[in-house]
Amino acid sequence: MQARAILDLRLQRLTALGVKEVTDELEELALKIKDFLEILGSRDRIMAIISDELREVKSLFAVPRRTEIIDWSGDMEDEDLIEREDMVVTITSGGYIKRTPLVEFRSQNRGGKGLASMQTKDDDVVTTLFVANTHTWLLFFTTDGMVYKLKTWRLPLAGRTAKGKALVNILPITAGVSIAALMPVDVPEEDWASLQIVFATSDGDVRQNDLSDFTNVMRNGKIAMKLPDGVTLVNAAIAGDSDDIMLVTEAGRAIRFSTTEIRVFKSRGSTGVRGIRLAAGDHVVSMSIIRHFEADPAERAAYLKQRRLMAGVTEDEADDEEETVPAGQLSPDRWAEMSAAEDLILTITKGGSGKLSSSHDYPVRGRGGMGVKAISPGPRGGRIIASFPVEMSDQIMLATSTGQSIRVPVDQVSFRSRSAGGVKVFNVAGDEEVVSVARVADQGEE
Repeated sequence: MQARAILDLRLQRLTALGVKEVTDELEELALKIKDFLEILGSRDRIMAIISDELREVKSLFAVPRRTEIIDWSGDMEDEDLIEREDMVVTITSGGYIKRTPLVEFRSQNRGGKGLASMQTKDDDVVTTLFVANTHTWLLFFTTDGMVYKLKTWRLPLAGRTAKGKALVNILPITAGVSIAALMPVDVPEEDWASLQIVFATSDGDVRQNDLSDFTNVMRNGKIAMKLPDGVTLVNAAIAGDSDDIMLVTEAGRAIRFSTTEIRVFKSRGSTGVRGIRLAAGDHVVSMSIIRHFEADPAERAAYLKQRRLMAGVTEDEADDEEETVPAGQLSPDRWAEMSAAEDLILTITKGGSGKLSSSHDYPVRGRGGMGVKAISPGPRGGRIIASFPVEMSDQIMLATSTGQSIRVPVDQVSFRSRSAGGVKVFNVAGDEEVVSVARVADQGEE
């Protein structure tokens, strides 16, 4: 009906109705414009409107503050933006280093083939592999007595199979200098004073310092030990009161003494105190930290006798001019206790011979003596190039003066007494000798 009524209206009446609506709208807009202009021209009205709107927002959305407002100095380091994440740090014998997120190494069941962690040349192997947090401090000690300090996140980030970056491009190391020890320290710096670090030099000196002496290390390094000409830093390691230090010399002498025999030095300039008395032309080639164990000579003799029999070593091979003590009796519990505390010591000579021996075969003596015989001077002995603790599941990499190298499982090296000679590990030619031995880091575990 309404549609029919509209259709019956004349056109002029419809036009008049439209004109009135437009006119009313224009008048309304004109009033609004006038009011807005008055608002813009009056600061009091503007502030009143803002206040009204804020009160309305407050009444609708006001809740107690959830954040805390504090003073901020505005200082921010790059490290503040680094997420805490576990990294696998990998170093090769050729001096390449990198870090890889631990999540890239997927977990595998025991007995798996593992995952490749770095593409290396045939003569370059992974010698150091450990897990460290991105915010973990790493201490690099060089053979010339310097120390460098880096956080893990500053190492080059690379994929699981990448080669990494040369250490000489990361640390200001001079030519001819190498890394004597790399030490990750997870303990907060304020607790470093509770840890001690032991140094050993090639001329037989040892020194112990609080780890807190190395909290302030500049980017260009810090002198860890002032060394005389011709003397190098052999190793540096964290040790406790329940540890022993073992020094091994090139001429085949070894000494083992407790860390408690070295006072804690306050100076970094001193080379320390005498650890072993060296013969003319001899020098220290290895320093190891091994577990301290109290056993009398008779107990050690009984354990070693049974240990050698289990390894198929004859009495002639086990003959020792240093110490002849009648073997006592060991209970099964004491045998198990000594077996659990045993470290296997791998010894390699320049002529390519090697052997494994028990840490119980090295008696705990006083610091500063000549030590005991570490290898036979005969045809199967010779001058030692390295001696350090290993596990039976480890592998080692030997390199010669002519560039030849060999990779050998530790379980293929025979067990011998401390004073006996070794077995042929690397068949070197007459004009070459073994110049380096490195433990190959196990990359097949979780």
